[in-house]
Amino acid sequence: MLDPDRGYDLIGDIHGCAHVLERLLDQMGYRQHKGVWQHPRRMALFLGDILDRGPHVRESLHCIHDMVEAGHAMCLLGNHEINALSWHTPAPPESRKRYVREHTSRYEQVIQTTLGQFDHHSGEWDDFLKWLYELPLYIDAGRFRLVHAYWDSPLIAAINEVYPEGYIDEQFIQQSAIPGSLANRACSRLLNGVSLPLPNGMQMTGRDGFTRGRFRTKFWEEDPQTYGDVVFQPDGLPDDIACERLSEAEKSSLMCYGIDEPLLFIGHYWLEGHPEPIRPNLACLDYSAVKNGKLVAYRLDQETQLDPQKFVWIDVPALGGAT
Repeated sequence: MLDPDRGYDLIGDIHGCAHVLERLLDQMGYRQHKGVWQHPRRMALFLGDILDRGPHVRESLHCIHDMVEAGHAMCLLGNHEINALSWHTPAPPESRKRYVREHTSRYEQVIQTTLGQFDHHSGEWDDFLKWLYELPLYIDAGRFRLVHAYWDSPLIAAINEVYPEGYIDEQFIQQSAIPGSLANRACSRLLNGVSLPLPNGMQMTGRDGFTRGRFRTKFWEEDPQTYGDVVFQPDGLPDDIACERLSEAEKSSLMCYGIDEPLLFIGHYWLEGHPEPIRPNLACLDYSAVKNGKLVAYRLDQETQLDPQKFVWIDVPALGGAT
């Protein structure tokens, strides 16, 4: 349970950038004691996606695991943690899959960086997979909320009925393979965000090399009119698509996190530029650290509106890359 009077440092997607994380913790006044990073008056809250892409996934897991176990941090599940569990979990027979996350070349390309770093540490990897089940999908602290990609209040209420406070189990992972199930909807919405299909069956290849038929959307626009009004991803839409008008059905499928709701912190979205609030009650802390961007934190105290001066970060290029 979080102490509402304590200070918290909310930290965006790590993706194996352990050395950058240590620089950020040091900058915020955390120090190592008996090998564990800690602060005398504050706690670190990680928004998920510790795994994949970066050069030091194993070190990142050790660092964050040790902080959590010692009571100096909490950490959410991101989509990459769910993907790792799904890669190793047999799928239920009705899904007609062998594993929850199929062992295709596309999915292997994402997880191979992580698996390769545990080639000679298979026992450690098994222990970390078990530990991931001790992490929640979201945190609702009353005056502020944390989720990896999108806060869906009705869906979270439904999850709480089965998985109190968002702590899942292997059955949840298995059920996530079944389209339309509660677990499937939870993984899609909370950990991957809201998306729309590209018009006319169009597909786009992003800077990560993957081809997709959908694009990530904003969830705070009050009255969007065009595709360009709602796109929220590093790869923008072509001009001719961006200016197309949203249909009424598309508008109704979009969600809007209200300006009067509690502070919400998310990761996931690969932002660029200068870290700042999206709205007075909404911040994304993923600024593409593993792609030579920034590893970003927000230093939360008792405020009820976000303070632009309380974002702190490490510029990864200044360190010669995500090392």
